[in-house]
Amino acid sequence: MVNIKEYLFILFVLLTTSLAYAENKLFSKQSDEPIEITSSRMEAFNEKKLVVFSGNAIAKQGNKVLKADQLNLYYKKEPGKKVKVGTTETEGTGDLEKLEAKGNVSLTQGGRTATGDEAIYLRDSGKVILTGNPVLSEGKNLIKGDRVIVFLNEDRGVVESNTKKQVKAIIYPQEKKKAGVN
Repeated sequence: MVNIKEYLFILFVLLTTSLAYAENKLFSKQSDEPIEITSSRMEAFNEKKLVVFSGNAIAKQGNKVLKADQLNLYYKKEPGKKVKVGTTETEGTGDLEKLEAKGNVSLTQGGRTATGDEAIYLRDSGKVILTGNPVLSEGKNLIKGDRVIVFLNEDRGVVESNTKKQVKAIIYPQEKKKAGVN
């Protein structure tokens, strides 16, 4: 039987392990930049392989910033992988599988911003799928649809719409200034 001190120590180690994976693998397979996650509250659910950041949750890595009311980080289960804490052995966490963002979602990468009510980041494919009134914008230009897909590692995005309405884009032409012309 595990006493309360051992339980708290095990929980601390599991949280630390989970956060270390989040810091190394959140936004990009290639990036070695640190990730900073801030929120009002954090909860970890080891049996579900889930860490929940809630209350103005912000994840930053390099020029990428993901903001939402809540961020849920899901980890892959790694059968057979064990972490030994004191005399107790527990199942270890695996790599990040996906991240769900809920409520007032905003993804900024450089000069581009994608917003929506919800988003799912799929780590293996490096894409973020935004739904719930999603908008993709750069400067004054914007594109609306039913679903916005941002490919983080490819510097591209896709906007899709259902059969009832079409994708809508508002594009502002760039003014070209010629040298010596008033």
